[in-house]
Amino acid sequence: MQMPVPNPAILARKARLVSRLSQVLPGDAIIEDDSETRAYECDALTAYKCPPMLAVLPSTTNEVSDVLRICHEEGVPVVPRGAGTSLAGGALPTADCVILGVARMNEVLEVDYDNRVIRVQSGRTNLSVSGAVEEDGFFYAPDPSSQLACAIAGNIAMNSGGAHCLKYGVTTNNLLGVTMVMMDGTVVEIGGAHLDAGGLDLLGVICGSEGQLGVVTEATLRILRKPEGARPVLMGFDSNEVAGACVSDIIKSGILPVAIEFMDRPCIRACEAFAKAGYPDCEALLIVEVEGSEDEITWQLNKIIEIARRHDPVELREAQDADEAGRIWLGRKSAFGAMGQINDYMCLDGTIPVSSLPFVLRRIGELSKEFGLDVANVFHAGDGNMHPLILFDANKPGDLETCEAFGAEILKLCVEAGGCLTGEHGVGVEKRDLMLHQYDPADLEAQLHVKDVFDPNWLLNPAKVFPLSVTETRRVAPVAAE
Repeated sequence: MQMPVPNPAILARKARLVSRLSQVLPGDAIIEDDSETRAYECDALTAYKCPPMLAVLPSTTNEVSDVLRICHEEGVPVVPRGAGTSLAGGALPTADCVILGVARMNEVLEVDYDNRVIRVQSGRTNLSVSGAVEEDGFFYAPDPSSQLACAIAGNIAMNSGGAHCLKYGVTTNNLLGVTMVMMDGTVVEIGGAHLDAGGLDLLGVICGSEGQLGVVTEATLRILRKPEGARPVLMGFDSNEVAGACVSDIIKSGILPVAIEFMDRPCIRACEAFAKAGYPDCEALLIVEVEGSEDEITWQLNKIIEIARRHDPVELREAQDADEAGRIWLGRKSAFGAMGQINDYMCLDGTIPVSSLPFVLRRIGELSKEFGLDVANVFHAGDGNMHPLILFDANKPGDLETCEAFGAEILKLCVEAGGCLTGEHGVGVEKRDLMLHQYDPADLEAQLHVKDVFDPNWLLNPAKVFPLSVTETRRVAPVAAE
């Protein structure tokens, strides 16, 4: 294999940058060796790879400020990175960029139970936020499937949700304030330990901005009291469409479960083999969980089971104890990993109105036949956040391109059904060229102006979110690829 010829200009810039960064960071926080920077060449969207010029791992807000100030003065692009679990290429480097990882910034800074808030550094993992307060009867609600590994920084960047977002909302509904560093090194405080700040809703702009506006180093999050109890019920159906119709009817009834999760046969089989959760043999499976007191749980489940029976389920089964409930959720939370054990796949992320579930699921099945690639469906059915997994062979020439074309059609279908391109994974690299399918030029221009205000030189997280055709004139320098 012939190695790429190093770009002399990038090498010279790298040497100067390392010299300057060495004055503000400890030596082990700068990763410059080519063999080590390859660890940062992609995120969880592994189909696309490009080693960065170098990577840095600051430990404090001040160090992040120093890094960004230096990169701004040198005109060097910066790609913020949380835990690298992005499924949309949100942390994909360019060959001339600096990866700024926040993995070392993982401390709990303050816990205030009276006001039900916790302040953490943004590199702390999602699950460990709840871990810091669970002994005192509290938890942090957003729970992405990758919560064991994903960082709060990435959750904020992509406005992540999770299985329980139907009741508790996504990150933006649980984020109260941030400390953020601008590209020029300026540190700003937005929001705080209170419900709503006065003036413009800048926190709403930042949450979901995909690292385009600044680097979040600290976050103030809402924590909640644990419910008295919770119980899931399994519902098996003969088709995806019938399961989708059941979801729609549960939502229409006015009952608000804490979660409604969907899996189809390929995903059921993979998850059962992995977790031994006791899933039924059926075409489509719903996991519906309710919470509250024992009387509340019983009343809600009785109503939900009554609705489900109208759709002739092949199986209805309540979890009998905490161990069975844990296995049920382990299977669902392990879905992406379980599928990865048996096949290459691309995980999509689009949202649709819940009432459109039967139609969209049927149409995905039709598209699967047209493109000749199988699909495993697993998603948060309660809020219409779909995660179709398109199965392909990474070693078969042309299969990836076919998979990408198929994925684009599914995401277009989501928009045409009244939904949008992303629910929690973000746009990243994966969907940037589809933005023109959802937004007209005037809408996109308004978004570009926001980026202009926060990052006038367009140095933060280059080549993401917006189609390159509409952003190249705004960049100080074109994106460099290896």
